[in-house]
Amino acid sequence: MTAQDRFPWPNDARAAVSLSFDDARFSQLDEGVPVLGRHGVRGTFYTPPERLRERLADWQAALAAGHEIGNHSLRHSCSGNFVWNARNVLENYTLEMMDEELLEASRRLQEMLGVPPSTFAYPCGQTFVGRGIDRRSYVPVVARRFLAGRGFREEFLNRPWFCDLAALGGTEMDSVPLEKLLATLAKAVEQGQWVIFVGHDVGNLPRQCVTPETLDALCAWCRDPANGIWIDTVARIAAHVAAVRAKS
Repeated sequence: MTAQDRFPWPNDARAAVSLSFDDARFSQLDEGVPVLGRHGVRGTFYTPPERLRERLADWQAALAAGHEIGNHSLRHSCSGNFVWNARNVLENYTLEMMDEELLEASRRLQEMLGVPPSTFAYPCGQTFVGRGIDRRSYVPVVARRFLAGRGFREEFLNRPWFCDLAALGGTEMDSVPLEKLLATLAKAVEQGQWVIFVGHDVGNLPRQCVTPETLDALCAWCRDPANGIWIDTVARIAAHVAAVRAKS
């Protein structure tokens, strides 16, 4: 990569990283937020609004500490091909229905937290509504309503000069060995990219879980100035990318 091609990350960083977590699971508060706090790392938490209510005060405290809470739809709608999902089925949605639900989810989150969410994460990483000839992408809906939209399990990292902010790649960190996560970061540093890691629980569960030890080591590596990483929320990094591109 030439100097001309390299993206101007703050403080001469060579790559950017966001740590994001989905579904407002209690372990994120009990295990994840303390780990992030020890390293001065601000994370992004995506959730349907009703998931916040059981521990609203704790989520409000996380927001006050600088973490981001983003929109994850009203009902966590995914494909009906998932056997656990019989009610909120994307194949039965229209673009108008999804738009209304995203607006309502944002309204409820703002009501609970005092600020509107500025970024969105696609539930199950799925970006469509409808089926067959009526199947449509709802990425344009997200582009109209949010600064950024994050996917899940994409095979790419985000090239800051090129990436679609409404369809950012999310890289899974659940159950992934630290060595593989660090290899991903090394690739990002080499190519000047933005990695958005995606996790769910924080603990020692058999699935959809990143261990506290892995999260701790990941944060420590990203915060080491020698590694050239800017680590921040999805919203802050997306805003920087948008601002730089607007000036170019």
